[in-house]
Amino acid sequence: MEFSIKQSSSDKQRTGCVVVGVYANGKLSAAAQILDVAMQHQLSDLIARGDMEGKVGQTLLLPHVAGCVAERVLLVGLGKSSAFAATQFVDVLRAVFAVLHKSNCKEAALYLTDLAVSDRDEAWKITQAVLVGAESAYRCDHLKSKPADAPILRKVLLACAEKPEAAAKATLAQAVAVAHGMQLTKDLGNLPGNICTPTYLAEQAKSLAKAYKLEVDVLEEKDMEKLGMHSLLSVTRGSRQPAKLITLAYHGGEKKQKPIVLVGKGITFDSGGISLKPGAEMDEMKYDMCGAASVLGTMRAIAEMGLKLNVVVVIPTCENMPDGQASKPGDIVTSMSGQSIEILNTDAEGRLVLCDALTYAARFEPSTVIDVATLTGACVIALGHVATGLFSNQDDLAQELLAAGQYTQDRAWQMPLWEEYQPLLDSNFADMQNIGGRAGGSITAACFLSRFTKEYRWAHLDIAGTAWKSGKDKGATGRPVPLLTQYLMQQAK
Repeated sequence: MEFSIKQSSSDKQRTGCVVVGVYANGKLSAAAQILDVAMQHQLSDLIARGDMEGKVGQTLLLPHVAGCVAERVLLVGLGKSSAFAATQFVDVLRAVFAVLHKSNCKEAALYLTDLAVSDRDEAWKITQAVLVGAESAYRCDHLKSKPADAPILRKVLLACAEKPEAAAKATLAQAVAVAHGMQLTKDLGNLPGNICTPTYLAEQAKSLAKAYKLEVDVLEEKDMEKLGMHSLLSVTRGSRQPAKLITLAYHGGEKKQKPIVLVGKGITFDSGGISLKPGAEMDEMKYDMCGAASVLGTMRAIAEMGLKLNVVVVIPTCENMPDGQASKPGDIVTSMSGQSIEILNTDAEGRLVLCDALTYAARFEPSTVIDVATLTGACVIALGHVATGLFSNQDDLAQELLAAGQYTQDRAWQMPLWEEYQPLLDSNFADMQNIGGRAGGSITAACFLSRFTKEYRWAHLDIAGTAWKSGKDKGATGRPVPLLTQYLMQQAK
């Protein structure tokens, strides 16, 4: 889908569909008022008859209306207030795109970004229009023998009353870049484990490096063995797919600037290992690499933007499978940091690969390290599928990430990382065990990771509840690419 922004009057815009708003009190938006005059008050008459109540997200499509140069007019309800909430604005956009995709029009002009939204600026409205539009057009059926037809809607104009400034056009380009990053993240997440293997992820990283002139390095198992990454390697022992440690580096800032490192968990399929998962919904464990997918998507977005920042992505990737060589409950391994780990549950494997990757991240002398992982089912129980779990050893970093999530509607919630939880990881036979029991499972998982991050500023995002949807809408969501890109954009400023 192609997006553009320009000054345009609703009564003169030749397009497949003009989209204007109607408030619940019957008042027309400014663009709708202009259109109403050109149409000899047909819109006012419709509202007076009760055909359009103006409830948030209500729509009314009018084809071939006299006095309108556009082929169609789409009225969308804006609710009671002249300044509505951010969530309502997003609901309006979703309703609009749902109708547009059914309307058989190839292009549309949206007169919505001039509307007042509580506590949100023009840049936010432009970004949301692009992201919601891109989401509405996303398809992942290319592996079907007969894929669905591509969406007919190809071009979307974000029309505004005044000539857009350079900042608005830059925002549009950045939003498109974020949409492309989210698409990559969803594409990778939705692929099955027999296609998206650790080797496949490494190939995608190399392709990304070639397209955007990034530095790429892929360590093989023998390289990880030399580095002492026995914790990571313990997870891959039961798989025939070789593990990889992928590194991508983007140099957009000054040479002396310390990089921000993003670490993404890349378990391309998680059977649970010897601690085998139940069979029901095990197919969704192909999404256990969504942390890796999201940091690759974020890297694509910032590279496309040309963000003036140095960023490094580190992806530990492997499968977690059971066989005669797989790790057993009770096994003890030594991590790259030199700390020993008693593996009580082989299904708590994400932290075993992340701990070595977090130790490896220190070599880049980072200003900040953020790991992203579908780490615990306990986080889903705690926060559902709305908020990402956020843990950090620095409150200022946590606040920056929370603000980025709040602004982008890709929200996170800070969880405790208190010392009182650490003893739950005590082991009689090693420096620590890899689980802390049922109570506070997402917290003890983060506590485990914190033991490998003492050298730098660090945050952990548990995206187990937000990286994908189940049920009839099953699929990867592309989160937390908006949160991460917004955070990085703020750091670049």
